[in-house]
Amino acid sequence: MGAQVEAWDSAAADRAIAVLKAVADPTRYRLLWALSRQELPVGSLADMLGAHVAAVSQHLAKLRTAGLVESRRDGTRIYYRAVGPHVRGLLEEAALAANASFEDPGPTGPPAAARTRTAPAPARVPATTRARRPLAE
Repeated sequence: MGAQVEAWDSAAADRAIAVLKAVADPTRYRLLWALSRQELPVGSLADMLGAHVAAVSQHLAKLRTAGLVESRRDGTRIYYRAVGPHVRGLLEEAALAANASFEDPGPTGPPAAARTRTAPAPARVPATTRARRPLAE
């Protein structure tokens, strides 16, 4: 009865969707995972992924547009890092959600323990106590 429902914020939802789309690519996910631990230059990221520097730069540009990474220049090198600890948290939550979807179906299905149990066999009624059908005339 007293529950309050948050108002829908369309702009915030659009920003969240942009972040999820940016992370949805396997290469960008791996880049973010690495950058959530340490700052790295583009060349090192390319070596880590076994990809061309130009391709990695394009992925990093998408992550930067989504507000997930930031860069700094040191001479001719450009270093990237995740914008904060919430990026690592996002990646960890995505991994937890992915694992949970395989382990527990949530509110739409029974708990894992209930799925593995077999239902007891129905009790057998002795033939003498069964109701008899009248014979056809």
